[in-house]
Amino acid sequence: MARQHALKAWMGICLVSFLTACSQGNGFSDLDKFMEDTRAKPRGHVEPLPEFKAYEAFSYSAADRRAPFEPPIDVQLTMVDEEPESDVEPDVDRPKEVLENFGLKDLTMVGTLSDSSGGLFALIRDGEGGVHRVRTGNYMGQNYGRIVGINETRVEVIEIVPNGRGGWVERPRQLSLDENEG
Repeated sequence: MARQHALKAWMGICLVSFLTACSQGNGFSDLDKFMEDTRAKPRGHVEPLPEFKAYEAFSYSAADRRAPFEPPIDVQLTMVDEEPESDVEPDVDRPKEVLENFGLKDLTMVGTLSDSSGGLFALIRDGEGGVHRVRTGNYMGQNYGRIVGINETRVEVIEIVPNGRGGWVERPRQLSLDENEG
């Protein structure tokens, strides 16, 4: 037992003396020299960050122009004051129907119904989520649009819009069936 203690003590002394011998050398002189050389070199220059202009909000107002995805109105304007070529004008004395409170772009065709006599009705979803049944002769849209034809895939509408010279012109439009509904 005493012999084991002596052996352990001797091993401990050898280990401590070995570690002490290894740590006293100048083994880091090349590293110290490299660090001194690096510190002695001139330092680089970092460019300052560029100054950016402050964001200026831009208000784009195109309410007085045609929507870019609607077909253009084909109207020939002349400089000569002429009498209107047609007697087209909206019936302003007629009571407005419910779907005339919405623009055509806010209305969507979602289906059709047929009655026993073969008459075809279109189902139109308004901008507020309500669904309305319409037939040929009903009005819809804010430009005095009258339904002139209905089939399984679309509703054909004739709108009456100003021609820019104090008169009115008819403009054909259509609502196609929205395949993504239902």
